[in-house]
Amino acid sequence: MARDATKRLMLDLRKLQEDLPETICASPVDSDIFHWQAVILGPDNTEWEGGIFSLSLTFPQDYPNKPPVVKFLTRIFHPNVYQDGSICLDILQNEWSPVFDVHGILISIQVFYNSHIYIQSLLTDPNNKSPANNEAATLYQENRTEYIRRVKNIVSESISAAELTLNL
Repeated sequence: MARDATKRLMLDLRKLQEDLPETICASPVDSDIFHWQAVILGPDNTEWEGGIFSLSLTFPQDYPNKPPVVKFLTRIFHPNVYQDGSICLDILQNEWSPVFDVHGILISIQVFYNSHIYIQSLLTDPNNKSPANNEAATLYQENRTEYIRRVKNIVSESISAAELTLNL
């Protein structure tokens, strides 16, 4: 099973190298094909704009039959992200299908515009029906101004953290 997963992850990596937006990058960590790190930039014209968000992706031995575990490594304030960075996203849980790949997962987390067609994403379209962060969900629904202020603080923190990492 691990051999099939390795083969599929190599295909996913090749697709990423050929067809990923400039605002997303991802690759295996230390040549471990089952553990990846990704960086996504906050989508333009949103409260997330300018943010630099790191994620980890851990793939099971039976990928793509089972989804990876995807977590934000950068602190984030979002209705569908738990305090530990775990993401509550349907395609990573009950709607997972082996047709999904790393490319599709990362696009679903960020926002993607293609020929003026908008595709729903985790960052810009929270699902308040099943919040992972009740405080963020409440603010998103009841006090959007405060929610946006908190997100912009997180964006600033993400930029500072990225600058610190680059200076090491």
